[in-house]
Amino acid sequence: MSSELTFRGHETQQVNDEYSPKPNKPWLSEIRPIRYLLREQRLVFVLIGIAIATLFFTLAPSSSTTSPASSSFSTVRYEPHPISYFEHESESKTTPYQHHTAAVHSFGKVPLGLKRKGLRIVVTGGAGFVGSHLVDRLIERGDSVIVVDNFFTGRKENVMHHFGNPRFELIRHDVVEPLLLEVDQIYHLACPASPVHYKFNPTNVVGTLNMLGLAKRIGARFLLTSTSEVYGDPLQHPQKETYWGNVNPIGVRSCYDEGKRTAETLTMDYHRGAEVEVRIARIFNTYGPRMCLDDGRVVSNFVAQALRKEPLTVYGDGKQTRSFQYVSDLVEGLMRLMEGEHVGPFNLGNPGEFTMLELAKVVQETIDPEAKIEYRPNTEDDPHKRKPDITKAKEQLGWEPKVDLHTGLPLMVSDFRQRIFGDHKEGGTVA
Repeated sequence: MSSELTFRGHETQQVNDEYSPKPNKPWLSEIRPIRYLLREQRLVFVLIGIAIATLFFTLAPSSSTTSPASSSFSTVRYEPHPISYFEHESESKTTPYQHHTAAVHSFGKVPLGLKRKGLRIVVTGGAGFVGSHLVDRLIERGDSVIVVDNFFTGRKENVMHHFGNPRFELIRHDVVEPLLLEVDQIYHLACPASPVHYKFNPTNVVGTLNMLGLAKRIGARFLLTSTSEVYGDPLQHPQKETYWGNVNPIGVRSCYDEGKRTAETLTMDYHRGAEVEVRIARIFNTYGPRMCLDDGRVVSNFVAQALRKEPLTVYGDGKQTRSFQYVSDLVEGLMRLMEGEHVGPFNLGNPGEFTMLELAKVVQETIDPEAKIEYRPNTEDDPHKRKPDITKAKEQLGWEPKVDLHTGLPLMVSDFRQRIFGDHKEGGTVA
């Protein structure tokens, strides 16, 4: 028989293993912040901070002393200013941008009193004729600019005056190869555009495709510089943006013409399908300093020939017409288009129309009245008439050219004379 030990009084007692915290005292949460402030003299530091802040705001100038202009918003105005291209770089210049401390750009308005935040912009073909003048204006405005150029037709001398500027970068690169950058805006100007380069060139298609892909990846606004050549030998005169053109798809000029038409197609497809912000400019004949001396364009041909005492070569009967805009007018139009809210396409050109013979006579008057005119057979598919209708640009961009041929041509002649005869050092000229 087994023995058992029995503890009387404990048979029915239950053991509770659950933990029961002590209830919080109701007044503890009220005094905890006070105890924190009193510990280690924190209250003293708080009072000192309040006293310093009060003293600062008391001594700071009140907002009523600011000028009346600081209570409003400022807008960038792109003023054409065809100054001499040969002024010394160190001379002080007053530009429209220096009168404003704020500006409207693609991200909205900045109140006056705050400095305008410069944009980071890439310009393909930025060492070329038009591109280098655009770079000058963007740098002048306060933006940071990356020039991408393979120097096929561009010249390093066109941008050398920006070397050493921390807001300027130069990359030797062909845009037919992909490029990775972080920028806010892309001006796509890369493409040989002179008649001597009217042959197969993948820049218009592959290069445009690469830059559109970059714009899509980084969310940048993209501007395509197309051309009046998309109208071909036009049956409409003057040409409106709604005109689809009359292009020979197998002619000697077709590779350039159709390449630009394809570039416009790709740009609009990226806009509709990938929601890329795009702008399209159709550029008409442009002239000015830094043009290539022997690129086959009529203005540069006539000027170079007259300076070299050679006959001015007129093709055909010389009755075919063109319109000529000065480079500073074009740059202003491109910047207005990029900063505006309209996609385009927009014609950017001077509606003043000249026959080739009339242009030759203007060059004679400017350079050498004794210059001879030599007639040669006309080239294939040469457009008979070319004149832009710029009504759309006037109404939606507030833009129209200001510099006429008689004013702009002497500036170009001075630049060509210096480069041909070596009178002065190249580079460092601004529009």
